[in-house]
Amino acid sequence: MSYGQGEPPWDPWKPGSQQQQQWDNRTPDWAALAEASESRNKRRKLLLIGGAAVATVAVGAAVAVAVVSANGDSQADNKPTNLPATADLPSGSGTADPSFEPTSAPPPLDPKDFISSAGKDTAPISPDILFPGTQLTVGERVYAKGPKTSTTDCASAALKTLPAVLTKNDCTRVMRVTYSKDGVAVTIGVALFDTEAQASAVKKEADKKSIIASLSGSGVPAFCRTAVCRSTTNSYGRYAYFTLAGFTNGKDVTEKDEDVFTTGDDLARFTFNQIHRRGEAQASAAANQ
Repeated sequence: MSYGQGEPPWDPWKPGSQQQQQWDNRTPDWAALAEASESRNKRRKLLLIGGAAVATVAVGAAVAVAVVSANGDSQADNKPTNLPATADLPSGSGTADPSFEPTSAPPPLDPKDFISSAGKDTAPISPDILFPGTQLTVGERVYAKGPKTSTTDCASAALKTLPAVLTKNDCTRVMRVTYSKDGVAVTIGVALFDTEAQASAVKKEADKKSIIASLSGSGVPAFCRTAVCRSTTNSYGRYAYFTLAGFTNGKDVTEKDEDVFTTGDDLARFTFNQIHRRGEAQASAAANQ
């Protein structure tokens, strides 16, 4: 079939006016056809090159999108995702923190332990050591210190039923001191034993007739020899201590005589405190050795 018969072939790359002219002439223009064919080849090459470029750009965009997706959708999410858990991360500068073995201070020494047996209660003792100074001040009350004495013949420092109680429990020493104020006098008697158990036994076995002998002299007249007086008995550690308080004019003490009771209570409390301080001093010295 020749191009001279029927419709000429439609060239999609040529304007319609040129194709209409070919249709009208009915004679093929071989030169024009050759030129059109060459033009079409050039355009295909351009399209292929352009398509390759577009494909390259598309691949580049896909890579960029993949990178963005791997790094997160925003700057706030741009964080590493493969870090170890917090517990696995090293802390500080890489050096271990110093560690210390748990320590605990030894318990403080009990002062009572040092005054509960003759084996530990070894500090010097005398009436002047246990009752120092020339007077005792308790609040607004001032008591003058009078005579003092110490003996290993415990029974000679006691009256009525007390000598037998002291002897039974192996008393080793009795110290006495007298204080006075405004016509009221009180004698403090402190008996020593080898053990706390012996002193406690004296406290239990003593009765209302177990009294320390009053000590007069140094300006204090004899008192509580025939009159009714107020007496107390107590113990602390290896010490048993007693008070005998009354009027220096020989008057009997009654329950209404508050001054006598106050004087006896003040001296009994002071005696307990002095014995306890003795234990504290020895405990402190032992702790510092």
